[in-house]
Amino acid sequence: MDTVSAKIDTRLYRTEITSASGNVLISDEPQQLGGKNLGLNPTELLASSLASCTLITLRMYINRKQWNVEEINIKIDFERDSERNCTSFTRRIEVIGEVNEEQRQRLETIANSCPIHKTLTHSIEIKTTLI
Repeated sequence: MDTVSAKIDTRLYRTEITSASGNVLISDEPQQLGGKNLGLNPTELLASSLASCTLITLRMYINRKQWNVEEINIKIDFERDSERNCTSFTRRIEVIGEVNEEQRQRLETIANSCPIHKTLTHSIEIKTTLI
């Protein structure tokens, strides 16, 4: 189980997030929403989870196959349609290196197999306890 802790004090809307391994990051809202734009907002954090997991998964696969890929870039667009109660991620991946069409198709399959992709495309249950 991965555990993350977060806390907020009276500073609008600065949130300090700490991982079980001790890494810390700040989340905030943009100034136009009352924050100070000190870090990624929650939506950006969600999209960044998909981006980083996809890149790490692709890099692991490429290294295992020993393909000549110098760099992988990704751009994630996140759109929430509250009327339809639907969320959409658009993921664009650029692979810089020597990959043929068959390898590119395989990389797309691998991208769709990253753990965060699987989490977001399957049923999610959130249990809340107020203590």
